[in-house]
Amino acid sequence: MTLTLRYAAWAAAIFLVATTALADDAIIGYVKTAQGDARVVASGVSTQAEPGTPVKTSHILRTGPQGSMGITLTDSTLLSIGPDTELVIDDYLFKPAQDDLKIGASLTKGSLNYVSGVIAKLKPTAVTVRTPTGNIGVRGTHFVAKVVPE
Repeated sequence: MTLTLRYAAWAAAIFLVATTALADDAIIGYVKTAQGDARVVASGVSTQAEPGTPVKTSHILRTGPQGSMGITLTDSTLLSIGPDTELVIDDYLFKPAQDDLKIGASLTKGSLNYVSGVIAKLKPTAVTVRTPTGNIGVRGTHFVAKVVPE
């Protein structure tokens, strides 16, 4: 009996680790537009962004001096980044039936034009954009942020 419980506990732990790994690898959106030097960096590998490029959590979205990029997330959130920008979507949960809703992003430099999708409409407190000097909590449907180097 004790051996069966141990096997069940190990099986549950393995399942939890596997599903967490799969969730981290899920596509959360796609590049819709890209101009100039617009890149998606995944696991240290940088590729030129083009319409249809998948975006996952922890991908670095980076543009050069003449670059820009538009991304649509699966909840219909629109992200437009301008020249010399670096944005990472750190957290993303979109399971409205379970009330699992969250967007957490980090804007380290450059500009971001944000238009809310379903997550911010259903649960505005679930959206946060971090910058080097503070956090932006989304309570409306649209904002523009710019991070200027000191």
